[in-house]
Amino acid sequence: MVNQAVFQRKFFAKIAETSLTSGQPKVLDYLKDHDGSVQKDIASACQIDPATVTSLLLRMEEAGLVQRRNQPGNRRSLHVFLTDKGKREIVKIQKAFLELEEEVFKGFSAEERTGFMEMFMKINQNISDEK
Repeated sequence: MVNQAVFQRKFFAKIAETSLTSGQPKVLDYLKDHDGSVQKDIASACQIDPATVTSLLLRMEEAGLVQRRNQPGNRRSLHVFLTDKGKREIVKIQKAFLELEEEVFKGFSAEERTGFMEMFMKINQNISDEK
């Protein structure tokens, strides 16, 4: 838990110029590959409470990062799309993650790095499986 807090603090220091708040980078990263998603899918994929996603998206829309709109023929569900500003912020987020990844894996060989990631993915899968 402490390590996650340190990682998050370092990450937000690297993206300080963006004014993004907690949760927003994760949503932008998800929308990068799933532009036009509905809020329910964003909440599920980002593991964020749906009510929290609603307020998060409202702030992101006010900041010009995303746009929520109805699809033709479906007035009930709002689809979320990245704006040009949101796409520019994604570039900054990706750069920050790459820089942090280099810091984290400093001194690791390519094989050690690959092995760690494989084990981490297994651990993540184990704790993510609903039983």
